[in-house]
Amino acid sequence: MWHFDKVVYVRIEEEYGATGRYRVGIDVGGTFTDLVAVSIDDGHTVTVKASSTPRAPEEGVLAVLQSFLQQVEGAAVALLCHSTTVATNALLGQLNLEPPRIGLLTTEGFRDVLEIGRQARSEVYNLQVTRPRPLAERRDRLGVPERIDARGKVMWPLDEAAVRLALATLKGEGVRDVGVVFLHSYINPVHERRVADIAAAEFPELRITLSSEVNPEYREYERASTTAVTAALRPIVSAYLQRLERGVRARGIGAPILVMGSHGGMVDISAAATRPAALIESGPAGGLSAAAEVARRLGLERVLSFDMGGTTAKAGAVLHGTPETIVEFEAAGHTHSGRYIRGSGYPVRFPFLDLAEVSAGGGTIAYCDPGGALRVGPISAGADPGPVCYGRGGSEPTVTDANLLLGRLNPTHLLGGDMPIDRAAAQAAMDALGRTLGLEGLDLAAGIVRLVNADMTRALRIVSVERGYDPRRFTMVAFGGGGPLHACALAGMLGIPAVIVPPGPGLFSAAGLLTSPLKVALVRPVLAAAAQVRPEEVAAHYADMRAEAVADLERQGAAGDSITVAYTLDLRYAGQSFELSIPAAPSEQSWLDDAVRRFHRRHHEVYGYESPDHPVEIVAARLAASARPFETPLPSRPAVSSNPPAPRPRATRPVYFEETGGFAETPIYWRDHLAPGAALVGPAVVEQYDTTTLLHPGWHLAVDGDGNMVLTRRE
Repeated sequence: MWHFDKVVYVRIEEEYGATGRYRVGIDVGGTFTDLVAVSIDDGHTVTVKASSTPRAPEEGVLAVLQSFLQQVEGAAVALLCHSTTVATNALLGQLNLEPPRIGLLTTEGFRDVLEIGRQARSEVYNLQVTRPRPLAERRDRLGVPERIDARGKVMWPLDEAAVRLALATLKGEGVRDVGVVFLHSYINPVHERRVADIAAAEFPELRITLSSEVNPEYREYERASTTAVTAALRPIVSAYLQRLERGVRARGIGAPILVMGSHGGMVDISAAATRPAALIESGPAGGLSAAAEVARRLGLERVLSFDMGGTTAKAGAVLHGTPETIVEFEAAGHTHSGRYIRGSGYPVRFPFLDLAEVSAGGGTIAYCDPGGALRVGPISAGADPGPVCYGRGGSEPTVTDANLLLGRLNPTHLLGGDMPIDRAAAQAAMDALGRTLGLEGLDLAAGIVRLVNADMTRALRIVSVERGYDPRRFTMVAFGGGGPLHACALAGMLGIPAVIVPPGPGLFSAAGLLTSPLKVALVRPVLAAAAQVRPEEVAAHYADMRAEAVADLERQGAAGDSITVAYTLDLRYAGQSFELSIPAAPSEQSWLDDAVRRFHRRHHEVYGYESPDHPVEIVAARLAASARPFETPLPSRPAVSSNPPAPRPRATRPVYFEETGGFAETPIYWRDHLAPGAALVGPAVVEQYDTTTLLHPGWHLAVDGDGNMVLTRRE
């Protein structure tokens, strides 16, 4: 049952025990902060939703945690997992989270690398395009004499007197965070480490960030950018995590606190504070990680995750139980049709889950452009004022208003009856826009949904077709407040044969935190022709990285025998400026030749051709080590009846479907009444507290033993 008191929504599973040990996941979103707690003893679940507090994000986290502790008397928190948007919001310039003034030490003559950047322009035809403001101003970028060549040989020794003068100058200017980016330090970091030693001994007030530690890879600009982002975020993220930890401990909770990283794994709070750039996509990572857990549990080899919220929709891919990743991201950059625009943000080199994002959510606003055409997005009504039908002052029709008028949402209330809906206001707003466009309100509403579906389809294509994968061979996992409402339409457009709607889709990202492993990602530069590299040399890199990763995971509490390691090589054809990450198995015979052969095949999948006779280069060796921070058996599956009673609809209402060319009288079901084994034939609507699932004509729904609704297209 759900309890509601204006701001906080709490759901406690029926037959729930009053006390117990819990693993708690808390996901901070732009509108809501969600908590999911799972009992270690019996698998029962408690969920909490509360309004987010962007200016002090830890307050929203502590509010849902306090609500949980009050609702579940005697509960003991055994593990607290958390995802945060603090790093992203700081780079976007959110009030109270502005990046501090930072300094940058570079090789003499190279202090402007950070500002020169690359030739990529975010707007090719805009002569007045502006680049992102450098995080370190020119006056705070100081060069010091030193030089190491591309093979790691010291050409000019480090001028330590110049280092001391530069650090003293920055300290005198009030700078407290300094990045160090010397040429070729990824090969030989001796000079950067000496700067750190000098600072620790003589300038202990300064926090030093070394490029050789945060991004030991070639590409001077990207390494400088990653270092600057890390230096700028360290004081903000560290202070936030310290406030959060104090608040958690003040509530009598001594459990480990883990934070979701952009790579889809958890890190402890100390590691998160040290490498804050690795948290930039912490928030969205939880949903894709949860989709990966669904894939593993159901034995699905290919899954597309689809997350539609109030302002954006995100898509990602999971192959063989592992989310796809990329190694570079434009932090605080812009997107266009789901693709990040190069040159619009701050490049960060670190493993990120491969997500495509579009400005398409329930609150996305529809309008008439200057040319008289209907447009949907990118502007969103957000949570305040929200869609017109919420009755909170919104005046422009949104995707939610369109779905309401098409009969797809409950016409009187949402949130199980706690949020009244003003259908008349939505109709009036839609009619007003319709008069401007010369469209009837119903045609306009259907057009809005078609346009937003087209945008979201682009995101799904980016992580499938544009990555060389056929979406017709995938299963979609749909979640978020709006994902299940649009899932059948999107699957039909892409030929996806099946859709999984998990229990509690609106809190799915928070639940994903509880299934994510501890994870450490490391990289070593190679930069050599594959034909000239001895396999044992690369294997030695892997051995060193493995030892480092295992030690780090064990420090964070992982058991050594629970650690698994995955190896990849960044490969490219000689002369290319981009790489593909290819799985490697250094323990096998001819493993390097096998990796090169896989590279040729993968290049053909992604780019449509391969050149087996062209030399291949190894750019870098990567390792990802992971371990479960806990060992908790999954709840037992309830028996699935082979002949369950036919579900009974709670009501019927007219619902608009493209397949029928208009409204069709459609049965409405409440999800809690659909037991494992229950089945429905579309058209149908399944309502629940946090979302609505729309089953189109020609689709079949069945509830499996985990409570997932499995939607399949009937032949």
